Amino acid sequence: MIKGLDKLQRDLKAVEIALKELDGTRLSVEYDAHDPLSIEQAIAKIHRDIDASVGSYATNSLVRPIIEQFKETMRQSIINQAIEKRLGGGAE
Repeated sequence: MIKGLDKLQRDLKAVEIALKELDGTRLSVEYDAHDPLSIEQAIAKIHRDIDASVGSYATNSLVRPIIEQFKETMRQSIINQAIEKRLGGGAE
């Protein structure tokens, strides 16, 4: 057997499980789009929720970047929604 193949298979299985858990995680927050502190608190809550869902996989070198990218995507989504709400394009 190829050296390291077992570890790679375990890592890939962890990626699969983590992605399924992320997919099944309900992430929602309420915040005041006109209050920067409220926006930051919403981002922090989303990050905590993500960590609660898949944080146990964060030590996996294949999963960690996926988690970090997902957190950044959610952060940017909240910021974009807040901007849209401030400009009057979305409901409070």
